[in-house]
Amino acid sequence: MRIIRQKLDLSNISYPVEQIAPLQNILFFDIETTGFTAKRSSIYLIGCAFFDGISFRLTQWFAENYQEEQKIIESFFNMTKNYSHIVHFNGNNFDIPFIKQKCERYALPYTFDHLTGIDLYRRIAPYKYFLKMPNCKQKSVEQLLGFQRKDTYDGGNLINVYHDYVNHPSDGAFHLLLLHNADDIRGLIQIFPVLAYYDMFNRPLRAKKVQANTYTDYFGTERQELLLKVSLPASLPAPIRFHANSCYFNGEGKYGVFRVPIYQEEMKYFYASYKDYYYFADEDMAVHKSVSAYANKEYRTQATAENCYTRKFSSYLPQWDILVQPFFKRDYRSKEIFFELTDEIKTSRDTFSRYAEHILHMMADSY
Repeated sequence: MRIIRQKLDLSNISYPVEQIAPLQNILFFDIETTGFTAKRSSIYLIGCAFFDGISFRLTQWFAENYQEEQKIIESFFNMTKNYSHIVHFNGNNFDIPFIKQKCERYALPYTFDHLTGIDLYRRIAPYKYFLKMPNCKQKSVEQLLGFQRKDTYDGGNLINVYHDYVNHPSDGAFHLLLLHNADDIRGLIQIFPVLAYYDMFNRPLRAKKVQANTYTDYFGTERQELLLKVSLPASLPAPIRFHANSCYFNGEGKYGVFRVPIYQEEMKYFYASYKDYYYFADEDMAVHKSVSAYANKEYRTQATAENCYTRKFSSYLPQWDILVQPFFKRDYRSKEIFFELTDEIKTSRDTFSRYAEHILHMMADSY
């Protein structure tokens, strides 16, 4: 077994890591294997990076032959004793189960129970389309954040390189295998701020400024929109723009701005218990029986679900689930729902903070 130690050219992370744990308590790791199944394949390299208070240090354990697999696993777990959190990319699906199966095979007493895992892949995968990534591979996340790596291989390309190395060791193959793992871990540290996008969807947003804006659309019609500026839980490592259902989001740095159409028109509020109402065709509205029981019978009919409503002309904002009540619709069968932009709501920062979160989740679910 060969142990390689080096200093990485990284000194900080542009993300509030202290929200998770002190940086010195976090270990970044990645493994290299000769295949995808633990029963038929071997781990030949494990790499770990940690912060020493000044810069990041990388330690790699390399198995020069298949028989040294157990040694590098033991060395890895000896290091993990000093840490509380472990960061990986898709490690929940691959790296960790792979190592666990190897521990069972060698009857090793190690577990990951003492470590809190942070799987960057699992955190960011639900928002792949929002981030406009073609896939959720680590290299795609690196490209999103503007990082380029020296290594151009993937783990599958290097399997035969390792097999050849075992039979015919060479410095060229050795350094190639180390470089790929080192770049994976360096990239893991660099993309750690991608958690800012996860936080944007999973931690509270705070409305900072709310205003109505009037503009003229392509057809020359004057329209209104809501401009909603929010502070984000963490500064975004790269700007992001997205639109869905006539709503627009622009996020950059610590702030995000939403543009949402304001609809000024007549809409309908549908009463739930239509059997308790009469419908008056002349007024085109439903009235509760307790109020209208003595009205002339020729002017009233038993209300149905489709005509049990009252109409109101006002300003409305769209919603995609019932966030604010009462909710309004254009017609009974319409799937679009709205809430009235009342004077009370206009002054409620809490409502607009929740509305911003509501819009973001709609956007994430729009694909």
